[in-house]
Amino acid sequence: MKKKKVVIGTRGSKLALWQAEWVKSELIKLNPDLTIELNKIKTTGDKILDVPLAKVGGKGLFVKEIEEALLRGEADLAVHSMKDVPTDFPEGLYLAVICKREDPRDAFIAGVKNSRGLASGESPRRQGVKGKEFKINSFKDLPHGATVGTSSLRRSSQLLSIRPDLKISQLRGNLDTRLRKLDEGQFDAIILAAAGVKRLGWADRITETIEPSISLPAIGQGAVGIECRIDDEFINKLIAPLNHNETSVCVRAERACLKKLEGGCQVPIAAHAKLAGGKLALDGLVGSVSGDRIIKSNVEGNPSDAEALGLKLAEDLLSKGAKEILDEVYGKDIRPVNGEIAS
Repeated sequence: MKKKKVVIGTRGSKLALWQAEWVKSELIKLNPDLTIELNKIKTTGDKILDVPLAKVGGKGLFVKEIEEALLRGEADLAVHSMKDVPTDFPEGLYLAVICKREDPRDAFIAGVKNSRGLASGESPRRQGVKGKEFKINSFKDLPHGATVGTSSLRRSSQLLSIRPDLKISQLRGNLDTRLRKLDEGQFDAIILAAAGVKRLGWADRITETIEPSISLPAIGQGAVGIECRIDDEFINKLIAPLNHNETSVCVRAERACLKKLEGGCQVPIAAHAKLAGGKLALDGLVGSVSGDRIIKSNVEGNPSDAEALGLKLAEDLLSKGAKEILDEVYGKDIRPVNGEIAS
């Protein structure tokens, strides 16, 4: 029997709701008679805002409660930022669809000049750079000892490897909160995922998009995934048209590397795949928390071998010394965590 109502499980952040609403609108375009509701679920990662994610411990901090809702039948499908999604799923659930990717790169966002002198009610977060100038024009222009906000060990490791003089300060919260802290002068600049900033309409706040050669993106960054019950034929058929094959191939290769390394995206692990000339090229790295050791590798091959290439990349990183770095990270008061808020 055909369902008339479908429930999407999602986090309640602005970015998560944007993604869920986008999936909803795409499904309604294909099925105009369908009623779709959102079930906003607060996850563990949303509740713990005063502790760096890397010290919270556990995987799936931003998906566990949503998956439980799927298993209880309180949601028919779940919409996730792919970089929040663990590589293992509860029995009965799986990653059914990976939607077309936004810009996977990191964004460097500097404060704007005179942000404290705005007219009453005027928000530099909304205003962007119209009529204003950035205090710092690019990452390379950061002054010695500048304070940079990020919650990601992956980002801080890579930035410190280039600029060990930087002061990396923890930055948690949604996009509004992070931009407000920047505008209040708590940081000289912050680093966010470009995809989330663009999706929420704040692209004009991006001072510079950081190339992967400087900051290799997180696994799955910029992509949206849809999880559902394996045996729900109606939902599987309903969401299948939203799968973007090129993005799916790339992200599955990246996730295969992550799975072999047994890490989450709060560990200094990065991988990014792209299709070009009929080939799948995959870059990866593992770094120390301090950024004094960065191990890189890359592989290339047939897109049909995406997951095998991801595995090969991980094995090459391990052979070059990544295991020692990861053992050191896991041995400290830092635990692998799958997820970053406000991608």
